[in-house]
Amino acid sequence: MTIPMPAMSPVRAKNNQATFSKARNFSKEFRVMLACCREGDVAREEETKSFEGPLDWERVLALADFHGVRPQLHRALNTKQVLAAPPAIRAELDQKFKENARKSLRLTAELFGVLDCLRSAGIVAVPFKGPVLAEALYGDVALREYSDIDVLVRAEDVPKSRDALREIGFIPSIKLSPVQERAYVANGYEYTLHGPAAKNLLEIQWNFVPRFFSVDFDMNAILGRCESVSVSGRSVPALSNEDLFMALCVHCAKHLWKRVCWVRDIAAMLQRSRLHWAHLQEEADRLGTRRIVAVSIQLAKELLGAEMGAMGDTPTVDAASVALCDQILDSGFENEEPDTESLEYFRWMLRLRERVADRTRFVRRLAFTPSIGEWQVVDLPASLFPLYRAIRVGRLAGRLVGLR
Repeated sequence: MTIPMPAMSPVRAKNNQATFSKARNFSKEFRVMLACCREGDVAREEETKSFEGPLDWERVLALADFHGVRPQLHRALNTKQVLAAPPAIRAELDQKFKENARKSLRLTAELFGVLDCLRSAGIVAVPFKGPVLAEALYGDVALREYSDIDVLVRAEDVPKSRDALREIGFIPSIKLSPVQERAYVANGYEYTLHGPAAKNLLEIQWNFVPRFFSVDFDMNAILGRCESVSVSGRSVPALSNEDLFMALCVHCAKHLWKRVCWVRDIAAMLQRSRLHWAHLQEEADRLGTRRIVAVSIQLAKELLGAEMGAMGDTPTVDAASVALCDQILDSGFENEEPDTESLEYFRWMLRLRERVADRTRFVRRLAFTPSIGEWQVVDLPASLFPLYRAIRVGRLAGRLVGLR
Protein backbone atom coordinates (compact mmCIF):
# COMPACT_ATOMS: atom_id res chain seq x y z
CA MET A 1 0.00 0.00 0.00
CA THR A 2 1.31 3.47 -0.85
CA ILE A 3 1.13 6.62 1.21
CA PRO A 4 -0.87 9.24 -0.73
CA MET A 5 1.06 12.49 -0.93
CA PRO A 6 -0.08 16.00 -1.94
CA ALA A 7 -2.08 15.99 -5.16
CA MET A 8 0.61 16.43 -7.78
CA SER A 9 1.93 14.16 -10.47
CA PRO A 10 3.66 11.20 -8.78
CA VAL A 11 7.21 10.29 -9.61
CA ARG A 12 9.01 7.15 -8.70
CA ALA A 13 11.95 7.71 -6.40
CA LYS A 14 15.34 6.85 -7.85
CA ASN A 15 16.93 3.64 -6.64
CA ASN A 16 20.36 3.88 -8.25
CA GLN A 17 22.61 5.15 -5.46
CA ALA A 18 25.80 5.22 -7.52
CA THR A 19 24.18 7.36 -10.25
CA PHE A 20 22.71 9.65 -7.61
CA SER A 21 25.98 10.12 -5.74
CA LYS A 22 27.84 11.10 -8.88
CA ALA A 23 25.10 13.48 -9.95
CA ARG A 24 25.36 15.47 -6.70
CA ASN A 25 28.23 17.73 -5.78
CA PHE A 26 29.20 15.34 -3.00
CA SER A 27 32.84 14.70 -2.31
CA LYS A 28 34.28 11.25 -2.93
CA GLU A 29 34.84 10.94 0.83
CA PHE A 30 31.17 11.57 1.54
CA ARG A 31 30.13 9.02 -1.08
CA VAL A 32 32.46 6.45 0.48
CA MET A 33 30.83 7.08 3.84
CA LEU A 34 27.37 6.65 2.31
CA ALA A 35 28.41 3.41 0.64
CA CYS A 36 29.57 2.04 3.98
CA CYS A 37 26.19 2.91 5.51
CA ARG A 38 24.17 1.03 2.91
CA GLU A 39 22.69 -2.33 3.70
CA GLY A 40 24.37 -5.43 2.29
CA ASP A 41 28.00 -6.28 1.66
CA VAL A 42 27.39 -6.77 -2.07
CA ALA A 43 25.92 -3.29 -2.45
CA ARG A 44 28.84 -1.73 -0.60
CA GLU A 45 31.42 -3.73 -2.57
CA GLU A 46 29.91 -2.93 -5.97
CA GLU A 47 29.71 0.78 -5.22
CA THR A 48 33.11 1.23 -3.63
CA LYS A 49 34.73 -0.41 -6.65
CA SER A 50 33.80 2.75 -8.55
CA PHE A 51 35.90 5.01 -6.30
CA GLU A 52 39.27 5.52 -7.93
CA GLY A 53 42.23 7.64 -6.95
CA PRO A 54 43.42 8.83 -3.53
CA LEU A 55 41.04 9.26 -0.62
CA ASP A 56 41.34 11.75 2.23
CA TRP A 57 40.67 9.25 5.01
CA GLU A 58 40.87 11.89 7.72
CA ARG A 59 37.93 13.62 6.05
CA VAL A 60 36.04 10.33 5.80
CA LEU A 61 36.47 9.92 9.57
CA ALA A 62 35.44 13.52 10.24
CA LEU A 63 32.31 13.12 8.11
CA ALA A 64 31.42 9.84 9.82
CA ASP A 65 31.81 11.59 13.19
CA PHE A 66 29.62 14.53 12.13
CA HIS A 67 26.92 12.24 10.74
CA GLY A 68 27.04 9.76 13.64
CA VAL A 69 27.87 6.70 11.55
CA ARG A 70 31.31 5.64 12.75
CA PRO A 71 30.02 2.19 13.82
CA GLN A 72 28.78 1.59 10.27
CA LEU A 73 32.09 2.72 8.78
CA HIS A 74 33.95 0.44 11.18
CA ARG A 75 31.77 -2.56 10.35
CA ALA A 76 31.96 -1.99 6.60
CA LEU A 77 35.74 -1.74 6.58
CA ASN A 78 36.21 -4.78 8.81
CA THR A 79 33.58 -7.25 7.65
CA LYS A 80 34.33 -6.79 3.98
CA GLN A 81 37.66 -5.56 2.67
CA VAL A 82 36.06 -3.24 0.14
CA LEU A 83 38.53 -0.41 0.59
CA ALA A 84 42.14 -0.41 1.72
CA ALA A 85 42.02 2.05 4.60
CA PRO A 86 45.42 2.93 6.10
CA PRO A 87 46.34 1.07 9.31
CA ALA A 88 46.20 4.29 11.34
CA ILE A 89 42.63 4.92 10.20
CA ARG A 90 41.58 1.38 11.06
CA ALA A 91 43.24 1.67 14.47
CA GLU A 92 41.40 4.93 15.20
CA LEU A 93 38.10 3.42 14.09
CA ASP A 94 38.69 0.38 16.31
CA GLN A 95 39.32 2.64 19.28
CA LYS A 96 36.22 4.76 18.61
CA PHE A 97 34.10 1.65 18.15
CA LYS A 98 35.24 0.23 21.50
CA GLU A 99 34.61 3.57 23.21
CA ASN A 100 31.12 3.72 21.74
CA ALA A 101 30.42 0.13 22.81
CA ARG A 102 31.43 0.89 26.40
CA LYS A 103 29.36 4.08 26.42
CA SER A 104 26.37 2.24 24.96
CA LEU A 105 26.53 -0.39 27.67
CA ARG A 106 26.75 2.28 30.38
CA LEU A 107 23.77 4.14 28.93
CA THR A 108 21.80 0.90 28.69
CA ALA A 109 22.45 0.23 32.38
CA GLU A 110 21.44 3.82 33.21
CA LEU A 111 18.26 3.34 31.18
CA PHE A 112 17.29 0.26 33.17
CA GLY A 113 17.82 2.18 36.41
CA VAL A 114 15.64 5.06 35.19
CA LEU A 115 12.86 2.70 34.08
CA ASP A 116 12.94 0.88 37.43
CA CYS A 117 12.74 4.18 39.29
CA LEU A 118 9.80 5.46 37.28
CA ARG A 119 7.95 2.15 37.45
CA SER A 120 8.35 2.11 41.24
CA ALA A 121 6.74 5.57 41.29
CA GLY A 122 3.78 4.26 39.29
CA ILE A 123 4.74 6.18 36.13
CA VAL A 124 4.29 4.80 32.63
CA ALA A 125 7.68 5.30 30.96
CA VAL A 126 8.71 4.23 27.45
CA PRO A 127 12.32 4.45 26.21
CA PHE A 128 12.72 6.18 22.87
CA LYS A 129 15.71 6.00 20.49
CA GLY A 130 19.02 5.16 22.22
CA PRO A 131 19.63 1.48 23.10
CA VAL A 132 16.09 0.41 22.20
CA LEU A 133 16.32 1.73 18.65
CA ALA A 134 19.88 0.43 18.21
CA GLU A 135 18.96 -3.12 19.15
CA ALA A 136 15.64 -3.10 17.28
CA LEU A 137 17.12 -1.88 13.99
CA TYR A 138 20.72 -3.09 14.09
CA GLY A 139 20.70 -5.97 16.58
CA ASP A 140 23.26 -4.44 18.93
CA VAL A 141 23.14 -1.47 21.32
CA ALA A 142 26.65 -0.51 20.15
CA LEU A 143 25.80 -0.21 16.43
CA ARG A 144 24.26 3.23 16.79
CA GLU A 145 25.80 6.34 18.31
CA TYR A 146 23.90 8.18 21.05
CA SER A 147 25.01 10.29 23.98
CA ASP A 148 22.00 10.32 26.27
CA ILE A 149 18.81 8.49 27.27
CA ASP A 150 15.35 9.48 26.03
CA VAL A 151 12.28 8.34 27.96
CA LEU A 152 8.67 9.21 27.16
CA VAL A 153 6.13 9.88 29.92
CA ARG A 154 2.67 11.41 29.99
CA ALA A 155 2.63 15.20 30.32
CA GLU A 156 0.74 15.03 33.61
CA ASP A 157 3.48 12.78 35.01
CA VAL A 158 6.37 15.17 34.31
CA PRO A 159 6.54 16.76 37.80
CA LYS A 160 6.19 13.36 39.46
CA SER A 161 8.90 11.93 37.19
CA ARG A 162 11.25 14.79 37.98
CA ASP A 163 10.77 14.28 41.72
CA ALA A 164 11.20 10.49 41.50
CA LEU A 165 14.38 10.76 39.46
CA ARG A 166 15.85 13.26 41.88
CA GLU A 167 15.95 10.44 44.41
CA ILE A 168 18.46 8.56 42.25
CA GLY A 169 20.62 11.58 41.49
CA PHE A 170 19.05 13.15 38.38
CA ILE A 171 18.77 16.95 38.57
CA PRO A 172 16.95 19.19 36.03
CA SER A 173 19.33 21.31 33.96
CA ILE A 174 17.00 24.32 34.27
CA LYS A 175 15.19 25.83 37.23
CA LEU A 176 11.59 26.86 36.69
CA SER A 177 9.00 28.42 38.93
CA PRO A 178 5.68 26.53 39.27
CA VAL A 179 3.94 28.79 36.75
CA GLN A 180 6.87 28.53 34.34
CA GLU A 181 6.91 24.76 34.61
CA ARG A 182 3.20 24.53 33.82
CA ALA A 183 3.73 26.65 30.70
CA TYR A 184 6.84 24.68 29.79
CA VAL A 185 5.04 21.35 29.98
CA ALA A 186 2.07 22.74 28.02
CA ASN A 187 4.19 24.07 25.16
CA GLY A 188 7.51 22.23 25.31
CA TYR A 189 8.39 18.59 24.86
CA GLU A 190 11.44 17.61 26.95
CA TYR A 191 13.19 18.09 30.27
CA THR A 192 16.96 17.59 30.26
CA LEU A 193 18.43 16.20 33.48
CA HIS A 194 22.00 15.90 34.68
CA GLY A 195 22.81 12.42 35.97
CA PRO A 196 25.19 11.18 38.64
CA ALA A 197 27.70 10.16 35.96
CA ALA A 198 27.42 13.01 33.45
CA LYS A 199 25.61 16.20 32.52
CA ASN A 200 22.65 16.11 30.13
CA LEU A 201 22.41 12.36 30.59
CA LEU A 202 18.64 11.99 30.48
CA GLU A 203 15.80 13.58 28.55
CA ILE A 204 12.30 13.11 29.91
CA GLN A 205 9.98 13.74 26.97
CA TRP A 206 6.21 14.09 26.80
CA ASN A 207 6.09 14.85 23.08
CA PHE A 208 8.32 14.50 20.03
CA VAL A 209 8.49 18.21 19.11
CA PRO A 210 7.50 21.49 20.76
CA ARG A 211 3.87 22.56 20.42
CA PHE A 212 4.67 25.43 18.04
CA PHE A 213 5.73 22.91 15.37
CA SER A 214 2.01 22.15 15.10
CA VAL A 215 2.33 18.39 14.76
CA ASP A 216 -0.24 17.45 17.38
CA PHE A 217 0.57 13.88 18.33
CA ASP A 218 -1.93 12.07 20.55
CA MET A 219 0.70 11.02 23.07
CA ASN A 220 -1.73 9.24 25.40
CA ALA A 221 -2.86 7.03 22.51
CA ILE A 222 0.74 6.44 21.44
CA LEU A 223 1.81 5.40 24.95
CA GLY A 224 -1.29 3.26 25.22
CA ARG A 225 -0.42 1.08 22.21
CA CYS A 226 3.20 0.37 23.09
CA GLU A 227 4.72 -3.08 22.66
CA SER A 228 7.40 -5.04 24.51
CA VAL A 229 10.85 -5.59 23.05
CA SER A 230 14.06 -7.13 24.32
CA VAL A 231 17.09 -4.93 25.03
CA SER A 232 20.23 -6.70 26.24
CA GLY A 233 18.08 -9.61 27.36
CA ARG A 234 15.59 -7.49 29.27
CA SER A 235 11.98 -6.81 28.26
CA VAL A 236 11.16 -3.10 28.02
CA PRO A 237 8.22 -1.16 26.56
CA ALA A 238 8.68 0.38 23.12
CA LEU A 239 6.70 2.38 20.60
CA SER A 240 4.80 0.54 17.91
CA ASN A 241 6.57 0.42 14.56
CA GLU A 242 4.17 2.92 13.00
CA ASP A 243 4.43 5.43 15.86
CA LEU A 244 8.20 5.09 15.89
CA PHE A 245 8.46 5.60 12.14
CA MET A 246 6.32 8.75 12.27
CA ALA A 247 8.26 10.09 15.26
CA LEU A 248 11.58 9.51 13.48
CA CYS A 249 10.34 11.27 10.33
CA VAL A 250 9.18 14.32 12.30
CA HIS A 251 12.41 14.37 14.34
CA CYS A 252 14.42 14.30 11.11
CA ALA A 253 12.34 17.13 9.67
CA LYS A 254 12.90 19.25 12.80
CA HIS A 255 16.64 19.03 12.06
CA LEU A 256 16.23 19.20 8.27
CA TRP A 257 17.57 15.63 7.98
CA LYS A 258 21.12 16.95 8.50
CA ARG A 259 22.53 13.71 9.96
CA VAL A 260 22.92 10.59 7.87
CA CYS A 261 22.45 8.49 11.03
CA TRP A 262 18.85 9.73 11.30
CA VAL A 263 18.14 9.01 7.64
CA ARG A 264 19.73 5.60 8.12
CA ASP A 265 17.22 4.84 10.89
CA ILE A 266 14.42 5.64 8.44
CA ALA A 267 16.04 3.40 5.81
CA ALA A 268 16.43 0.57 8.30
CA MET A 269 12.77 0.79 9.29
CA LEU A 270 11.68 0.76 5.66
CA GLN A 271 13.72 -2.38 5.01
CA ARG A 272 13.41 -4.31 8.26
CA SER A 273 10.13 -3.39 9.93
CA ARG A 274 6.66 -4.58 8.99
CA LEU A 275 4.94 -1.22 8.77
CA HIS A 276 1.18 -0.98 8.55
CA TRP A 277 0.89 1.59 5.77
CA ALA A 278 -2.86 2.06 6.15
CA HIS A 279 -2.36 3.23 9.73
CA LEU A 280 0.56 5.45 8.71
CA GLN A 281 -1.56 6.97 5.95
CA GLU A 282 -4.35 7.73 8.39
CA GLU A 283 -1.98 9.26 10.93
CA ALA A 284 -0.14 11.33 8.30
CA ASP A 285 -3.48 12.69 7.12
CA ARG A 286 -4.50 13.57 10.67
CA LEU A 287 -1.19 15.21 11.56
CA GLY A 288 -0.58 16.91 8.22
CA THR A 289 2.79 15.19 7.84
CA ARG A 290 2.41 13.53 4.46
CA ARG A 291 5.11 15.71 2.95
CA ILE A 292 7.48 15.09 5.88
CA VAL A 293 7.01 11.34 5.45
CA ALA A 294 7.50 11.64 1.69
CA VAL A 295 10.76 13.58 1.99
CA SER A 296 12.02 11.13 4.62
CA ILE A 297 11.36 8.16 2.35
CA GLN A 298 12.89 9.93 -0.64
CA LEU A 299 16.08 10.79 1.25
CA ALA A 300 16.41 7.24 2.59
CA LYS A 301 16.17 5.91 -0.95
CA GLU A 302 18.43 8.49 -2.58
CA LEU A 303 21.15 8.60 0.06
CA LEU A 304 21.16 4.97 1.14
CA GLY A 305 19.34 3.03 -1.58
CA ALA A 306 16.62 1.95 0.86
CA GLU A 307 14.15 -0.55 -0.53
CA MET A 308 10.87 -1.76 0.83
CA GLY A 309 11.93 -5.34 1.35
CA ALA A 310 8.98 -7.73 1.47
CA MET A 311 6.40 -5.08 2.28
CA GLY A 312 5.02 -4.63 -1.20
CA ASP A 313 5.01 -1.70 -3.59
CA THR A 314 7.42 1.14 -3.10
CA PRO A 315 5.51 4.30 -2.07
CA THR A 316 5.33 6.97 -4.72
CA VAL A 317 6.58 10.44 -3.87
CA ASP A 318 5.04 13.62 -5.26
CA ALA A 319 7.01 16.11 -7.35
CA ALA A 320 6.99 18.81 -4.64
CA SER A 321 8.58 16.44 -2.13
CA VAL A 322 11.23 15.35 -4.64
CA ALA A 323 12.06 19.01 -5.25
CA LEU A 324 12.35 19.64 -1.50
CA CYS A 325 14.62 16.61 -1.17
CA ASP A 326 16.85 17.95 -3.96
CA GLN A 327 17.12 21.34 -2.27
CA ILE A 328 17.98 19.77 1.09
CA LEU A 329 20.75 17.69 -0.47
CA ASP A 330 22.12 20.60 -2.49
CA SER A 331 22.27 22.99 0.48
CA GLY A 332 25.50 22.08 2.24
CA PHE A 333 24.29 18.67 3.32
CA GLU A 334 27.73 17.13 3.82
CA ASN A 335 28.71 18.92 7.00
CA GLU A 336 26.56 21.97 7.73
CA GLU A 337 24.32 22.43 10.74
CA PRO A 338 20.90 24.06 10.22
CA ASP A 339 20.59 27.43 11.97
CA THR A 340 17.39 26.82 13.91
CA GLU A 341 17.18 30.50 14.87
CA SER A 342 17.25 31.77 11.28
CA LEU A 343 14.35 33.01 9.22
CA GLU A 344 15.33 30.55 6.49
CA TYR A 345 14.89 27.63 8.90
CA PHE A 346 11.34 28.65 9.72
CA ARG A 347 10.59 29.06 6.03
CA TRP A 348 11.69 25.45 5.64
CA MET A 349 9.33 24.38 8.42
CA LEU A 350 6.46 26.04 6.53
CA ARG A 351 7.40 24.50 3.19
CA LEU A 352 7.41 21.03 4.73
CA ARG A 353 3.72 21.27 5.62
CA GLU A 354 1.14 20.57 2.94
CA ARG A 355 -1.86 22.22 4.65
CA VAL A 356 -2.42 25.96 4.95
CA ALA A 357 -4.05 25.46 8.36
CA ASP A 358 -0.90 23.82 9.74
CA ARG A 359 1.31 26.62 8.44
CA THR A 360 -0.99 29.24 9.92
CA ARG A 361 -1.04 27.47 13.28
CA PHE A 362 2.75 27.14 13.20
CA VAL A 363 3.24 30.89 12.68
CA ARG A 364 0.67 31.80 15.33
CA ARG A 365 2.10 29.49 17.95
CA LEU A 366 5.67 30.48 17.13
CA ALA A 367 4.82 34.16 17.51
CA PHE A 368 2.75 33.99 20.68
CA THR A 369 4.25 31.14 22.74
CA PRO A 370 6.79 32.44 25.27
CA SER A 371 9.66 30.17 26.29
CA ILE A 372 12.69 30.17 28.55
CA GLY A 373 14.31 32.94 26.51
CA GLU A 374 11.47 35.33 27.32
CA TRP A 375 11.36 34.30 30.97
CA GLN A 376 15.04 35.17 31.25
CA VAL A 377 14.57 38.67 29.86
CA VAL A 378 12.53 39.84 32.85
CA ASP A 379 11.17 38.14 35.96
CA LEU A 380 7.43 38.82 36.00
CA PRO A 381 5.18 37.77 38.88
CA ALA A 382 2.64 35.00 38.22
CA SER A 383 -0.19 37.54 37.98
CA LEU A 384 1.53 39.21 34.99
CA PHE A 385 2.67 36.01 33.30
CA PRO A 386 0.47 36.61 30.17
CA LEU A 387 2.61 39.68 29.38
CA TYR A 388 5.39 37.34 28.28
CA ARG A 389 3.49 37.01 25.01
CA ALA A 390 4.19 40.65 24.23
CA ILE A 391 7.86 40.14 25.08
CA ARG A 392 7.91 37.14 22.76
CA VAL A 393 6.45 39.14 19.85
CA GLY A 394 8.93 41.95 20.47
CA ARG A 395 11.92 39.61 20.50
CA LEU A 396 10.83 37.94 17.26
CA ALA A 397 10.25 41.31 15.61
CA GLY A 398 13.77 42.31 16.65
CA ARG A 399 15.21 39.21 15.00
CA LEU A 400 13.32 39.90 11.78
CA VAL A 401 14.95 43.33 11.45
CA GLY A 402 18.37 41.99 12.39
CA LEU A 403 18.34 43.10 16.02
CA ARG A 404 19.64 40.98 18.91
